[in-house]
Amino acid sequence: MGAITGTFKGFGVTFSHMFKKVVTTDYPFTPPTPAPRYHGRHILNRHPDGLEKCIGCELCAWACPADAIYVEGGDNTDEQRFSPGERYASVYQINYARCIFCGLCIEACPTRSLTMSNEYELARDNRQDLIFTKEQLLAPLLEGMEQPPHPMRLGESEKDYYVGSLTNPGTSAGAERSPMGPGRYQVDEHPGVTFPGAEQAAQRAAAEKGETA
Repeated sequence: MGAITGTFKGFGVTFSHMFKKVVTTDYPFTPPTPAPRYHGRHILNRHPDGLEKCIGCELCAWACPADAIYVEGGDNTDEQRFSPGERYASVYQINYARCIFCGLCIEACPTRSLTMSNEYELARDNRQDLIFTKEQLLAPLLEGMEQPPHPMRLGESEKDYYVGSLTNPGTSAGAERSPMGPGRYQVDEHPGVTFPGAEQAAQRAAAEKGETA
């Protein structure tokens, strides 16, 4: 008797869905909009003068349960300064073949350097391409920012940067609602580096241009 009841319950689920409205998504030309706090690909944020917020502390790597983050810290000098303070991330990599998008790395970051965007188009044909480097993860230079290395512009010590970040946060404010959504990640060109979403963006732009022509 229980088997018969279970069978009818299963068919009930099937028939209940047969009469629901079918939702069709015009992907990839009209990608769905994720929730504002969707956990997508990571962003390494900058201070308002362009210096990197990452101080190479490796806390994100220690917090990652999937061992997907690799960081090598380097020393800043007066001639080569990439971040305020003594240290910066000379190497920063995230392996998206391992990342489970849990957000624990975001919680561990003491400087709000690492945040997550709405970018979810991460599929690749090669596993090696799923290892994103620091150049790919860095936030783009906004107006008024200068490409590191350069001297500190916002104060004489790192304390001036982090106290001032309450009113002048740089790129970390609202990064989880970043317009850098699917195929829209805008970055400066770097020789030999292919940025995620660039190919999709070019295809979408060509398609939109053909429709309006």
